[in-house]
Amino acid sequence: MLQLPRQIWILALGRLLSEIGSGFTIFYAPIFFVQQVGLSATSVGLALGSASISGVAGRLISGTYADRWGRKPVLLLSTLVLALACFIFAATSNLSALVVGCLVQGLGLGLYWPANEAIVADLTDGEGRRFAYAITRLADNIGMGLGIIAGGLLISSTGAYRVLFIIDGVSFCCFFLTLVLGIKETLQAPKTAVRFFSGYTSALRDRRLLVYVTVNIILTIYISQTQSTLPLYFSQFVPQADARGFSPQVISTLFTGHLLMTIASQLPMLKLLGKFSQVRALMISGGFWILGFACMTMTGTSANYQLVWASLGLGLFALAIVAYTPTASALIADLAPSSLRGVYTSINSLCWAAGYAIGPPLGGWALDRSPQFAHNFWLGLAATVPVVWLILAWLERLVAGSDSP
Repeated sequence: MLQLPRQIWILALGRLLSEIGSGFTIFYAPIFFVQQVGLSATSVGLALGSASISGVAGRLISGTYADRWGRKPVLLLSTLVLALACFIFAATSNLSALVVGCLVQGLGLGLYWPANEAIVADLTDGEGRRFAYAITRLADNIGMGLGIIAGGLLISSTGAYRVLFIIDGVSFCCFFLTLVLGIKETLQAPKTAVRFFSGYTSALRDRRLLVYVTVNIILTIYISQTQSTLPLYFSQFVPQADARGFSPQVISTLFTGHLLMTIASQLPMLKLLGKFSQVRALMISGGFWILGFACMTMTGTSANYQLVWASLGLGLFALAIVAYTPTASALIADLAPSSLRGVYTSINSLCWAAGYAIGPPLGGWALDRSPQFAHNFWLGLAATVPVVWLILAWLERLVAGSDSP
């Protein structure tokens, strides 16, 4: 096993703590706001998507100032903003308050990811970089899994959804303390006073980056469906004897299995994909997505074995995600000049903002149509995967030809 710097392990520990809190809420929030607060699936999807508006601002700020002031100050600020968002959610009782909470959360996430990813890139190189991203993602997934299990137990025993948001806020405060005590500044380049958008102007002349952005947005839309659309789809559109879909306990179990699969397959997948280029690894991820979407349609349309189809589909989604996340992060770090690493990771994170701006409203809109439309929605997503493969083939040619800015 490759040796990693001590700060990578400390960062992974902090991410595990924060993801335990996030696991408490991320899969249960749409159900809570639709079924208990009384909002429509479309309005909840739009509110969740609104986080991407402030997320864009946060990512632009983070990319610039992580390269100018340093990674650590930006990362510390992000944890405080995310904690505030959790406490706003805990007090939310209408759509306006939900939108405010989502906007604050989007800002915090926007600040968080570029600075976080830049720290990992600063401390690693070569094959060790992909391994480091895999370890930090593994910590995310373990924390998320623990949070989902604990959140499901709390909801089934008490129904206290709002307590989940409070615990999530406390977890971000714990992450803040971990960063203060355990992480040193990793920015080595001299701090400069360049104009705000100058780094982005340089980065956007990189054709490889522009092609990567296109495919990355599509892949992020896929991921957003597993977190925002699937819980509602399972609870409302899967045929059961009582005609109400899967219960919260069943949904909790399914997503716990999904997270366990993600955790168990992270390092084996890294070893398997080590035989392939980063672009080919993303193509393999696309293959898992197309199979998983087909299983989701079978979950909603088959007369029997719905749990089997749902479990299989979530397992395939887990493989798609673990093939994608560390590979994409390592690819963007390799494309980036060291002086623009914060900007490149910011653009990578902006792809997630775009994907999450499109994905939740799209999924909510599909679920607000007829049941047949909701079932066919997954087939429509599957039909876009060949487009992803074509774009990746183009990116592979550009990377092989070293078409740099």
